[in-house]
Amino acid sequence: MSQPYPSWQPWQGSGAPSMLASHADRERAVDVLRAGYGEGRLEHGEFEKRVGRAYAARTVGELALLVADLPQGPLPGSASFAPVPASFLPVSRPRTNGKAVAAGVCGLLCVPTMGLTGIPAVVLGHVARAEIRSRGELGDGLALTGLVLGWLSTAGWALVLVLLTVVSVVAS
Repeated sequence: MSQPYPSWQPWQGSGAPSMLASHADRERAVDVLRAGYGEGRLEHGEFEKRVGRAYAARTVGELALLVADLPQGPLPGSASFAPVPASFLPVSRPRTNGKAVAAGVCGLLCVPTMGLTGIPAVVLGHVARAEIRSRGELGDGLALTGLVLGWLSTAGWALVLVLLTVVSVVAS
């Protein structure tokens, strides 16, 4: 009867991120599993389950866990990986300010709504630009678009009101 394999959890070796597994790494792990099955160390159901997990594994550490209790496992050298240099780690991008997106949308909606979204675009644009400067977020162009279109809409409504006032004064 075979022993249950170690609990399925991410491998944590020396505090460094685990190296991503290649197709060749997965095939080597499956070869070790086949050898263990052929020697009678694994039952068929457990063998199938481990092979499925081997092909789904993302890191070499996960593969090492699958073959750790077999004579040919863990994979050679799997615990001695150096940490990934900082130059190869993904760079985190700052997020886009949500109020800047809302300001840009309100600014663009000024035309179909005949300027009703102009004032919200101005308010959101000013607030977004202040937050962008203080937090280092993205979206300054969207905030500026909302501000410009919002102010143009507000100026257009102000001009219409002035013209209506002048016409009503002249007419009476």
